[in-house]
Amino acid sequence: MEELLENPAIRAYLFRLIGQEGINLLEKFPEEGEFSDEDLASQTAINLNSVRHTLYTLYEKRLAEYRRIKNNETGWLTYLWHLRTDQIFDVIMEDMEVILEKLEAREKYEEENDFYICKDCQILFTFNHAMDGNFQCPSCDKGLEHFDNEMLLRALKKRITAMKESLGHA
Repeated sequence: MEELLENPAIRAYLFRLIGQEGINLLEKFPEEGEFSDEDLASQTAINLNSVRHTLYTLYEKRLAEYRRIKNNETGWLTYLWHLRTDQIFDVIMEDMEVILEKLEAREKYEEENDFYICKDCQILFTFNHAMDGNFQCPSCDKGLEHFDNEMLLRALKKRITAMKESLGHA
């Protein structure tokens, strides 16, 4: 895990996913074996709720797994956790694919619409919405002005191209 955390892109991804306390847990997570959340909290001096939150978040992304054992005397279940760092690149790629789809949808929306803005309120309207209100701002009654979204479109296209290259779609 230490080697993965040295990669700035992976570290940034994990930071957005689990925050600094989660990163702290990963830095202190023992290399081998399975550990209960209570054991991890005591070994790492990280709050038990933070440990659990981090583990469940990692589990949702397939970056952690658990094995459940039952105490036959008490009936209590114990979850023994281990990390699945071998999945990190697949998980990042899947998330990038989702983001790419959203960016492409936004690009299409920006290309297919004409926009108007209220300079005072900074509220943006599509042409149809602006026309329905006689090109007047519903908040302040001032006239709407055409909004040029070319700079946003260029930025979206640049980002989409870069992501496609990273994902091998280009």
